[in-house]
Amino acid sequence: MGEQKRKENKQSTFIFGTQNYKWMFIGLGFIALGFILMAGGGSDDPNIFNPEIYSIRRIRVAPTLILIGFGVQIFAILKNFKK
Repeated sequence: MGEQKRKENKQSTFIFGTQNYKWMFIGLGFIALGFILMAGGGSDDPNIFNPEIYSIRRIRVAPTLILIGFGVQIFAILKNFKK
């Protein structure tokens, strides 16, 4: 009988709300975009140097987007939207 009462009182609740998940997906999008921008730039022939690997997009923009994405992820986890 005691076990049945515990099962009735137990409610399934999510840890995060819909706002938290929305912000998590936004952060994930920033991280994915940063890694996509960082990809490529290599050379087919290892004896030929390709200066494209040092472009502003790969050195500045992509890592900045990744760090912004991680910051958004931390915000989404720590923010309590249920209030």
